[in-house]
Amino acid sequence: MSGADLARRGVSQVKRFGTEVLAPVQAVSLKVDGEYKVVKLSNGQELLGHSVVIAAGVQWRRLNIPGMEKLTGAGVYYGAANTEASSCKGEDVYIIGGANSAGQAAVHFSDIARSVKMLVRGDSLSRSMSYYLVERIKTIPSITVEPNTEVIEVHGDDRLTGLTIRHHDTKTTEERPAGAVFIFIGAEPQTEWLEGTVCRDGKGFLITGRNLLREGKRPQGWTMDRDPSLLETSVPGVFAVGDVRDGAVRRVANSVGEGSIVLYFINQYLANR
Repeated sequence: MSGADLARRGVSQVKRFGTEVLAPVQAVSLKVDGEYKVVKLSNGQELLGHSVVIAAGVQWRRLNIPGMEKLTGAGVYYGAANTEASSCKGEDVYIIGGANSAGQAAVHFSDIARSVKMLVRGDSLSRSMSYYLVERIKTIPSITVEPNTEVIEVHGDDRLTGLTIRHHDTKTTEERPAGAVFIFIGAEPQTEWLEGTVCRDGKGFLITGRNLLREGKRPQGWTMDRDPSLLETSVPGVFAVGDVRDGAVRRVANSVGEGSIVLYFINQYLANR
């Protein structure tokens, strides 16, 4: 089942339980008004509730080089999906990035593409990738790892045709033909709308639970006679789950689990507020 199919089924299920789904709208601010949390939407509407769960996920970090914006979706992709993978049969595929997500994509594409080349800015994969995955990649002959390299330009009119690659160790550049490029250079949360209301770390992830305590002291403005619960942010009754949370294990199973157990903490908050 594809991710899109799963999402559609999830929406159908929550609607059967009476959940109201508002789309397409965007949350633009959060404020506390007495016992209520007020979420303002991009259409001007305001939603009031006693509790809020933020499950906004993350967005792939963009690669800002010439030609990238024009060819995104036409041979240049952020992340890897089955729909794009099926179109890469017999192609030379490039993976940009050296962390686990890039390695998993390389292994996946090795069964489909003619060749998979991983372009890594660092001097090796071992600095940012799990050991088991590094060893797995070594056993797959169609995968080539090129350290100390980066893409500085992509080429093509209506579709990607090639790349310009810089080699940092030799201080040289070269152009190569390419059928597809998949980019995995990290992800970042879209939490600017919470600035000044909810505590975030230096990268914008929402800080929750015991991570909010500093030298045993609760966060500034905390109004409850208890410490923040496991998934609770610096605002009592506002919770964060999944990839948007500081320190989260970024796997689907983990996000689903947090989405389930946060209900317990919501019930505890509502019963004792």
